[in-house]
Amino acid sequence: MHRVNHADNIVELKNVSFNYGNDRVLKDINLNIHRGDYLGIVGTNGSGKTTLLKIILGLLPPSSGSVKLFGQDAKNFKDRSKIGYVPQKVTNFDANFPATVEEVVLMGRYARRGLFHSIKEGDRKRVRFALEQVEMASYENRLIGELSGGQQQRVFIARALVTEPEIVFLDEPTTGVDKGARDEFYQLLKKLNEDLKLTVVLITHDMEGVAYGAMHVACVDHTLFFHSSLEEFLKETKLNEKLERDARIIAHHHQ
Repeated sequence: MHRVNHADNIVELKNVSFNYGNDRVLKDINLNIHRGDYLGIVGTNGSGKTTLLKIILGLLPPSSGSVKLFGQDAKNFKDRSKIGYVPQKVTNFDANFPATVEEVVLMGRYARRGLFHSIKEGDRKRVRFALEQVEMASYENRLIGELSGGQQQRVFIARALVTEPEIVFLDEPTTGVDKGARDEFYQLLKKLNEDLKLTVVLITHDMEGVAYGAMHVACVDHTLFFHSSLEEFLKETKLNEKLERDARIIAHHHQ
């Protein structure tokens, strides 16, 4: 596992809060995401983790606090090709959509070059490289609708990679994917982090997936109540499980 420079921040959140109307969704979030890290952001449904992601990506403005991307105020940050994003339920589309795997990934090059720029041979080479990284190069001429859910998700990661990002965010990427494909998917994320030195941020409620390859874990429940190494997270989790188990035993004996 490579080392992470904790002084080199891609994302810096300072006292970030967010309200939907009168409802406080996030409160005083302070979080740095370091270059080269593999960070798992975990929390239950409704804990605010997807809202936090949208604030980082600039899809929502914080109600208060500041967000920096690559050292710049997020409001002034323009080089969006540095950030890859694989949203929730990305594979929930029309299975009859007549696009090949190569064409789907090429859409990411338009995002980098601009909609009205023609695709060149160099772009196709980047597509091939991205598909090789997710082990889907042999499927480039297949229709996207013919693939399994796990295979489709790999293609959409390739579409994110083809913009040549420095950080990739994935929001609940294994929803609807069977366990075998899910395990392979987590292996892939670990490989991309280690081999390409890609900064990976996985937003999920799947603790098993985070435990597989993440280097650090951030736990969100409307505020950030834990952010440390995976080892510390697992230690805390085991301690909490033991305390809950002992409490149940004591309660049983008391009865």
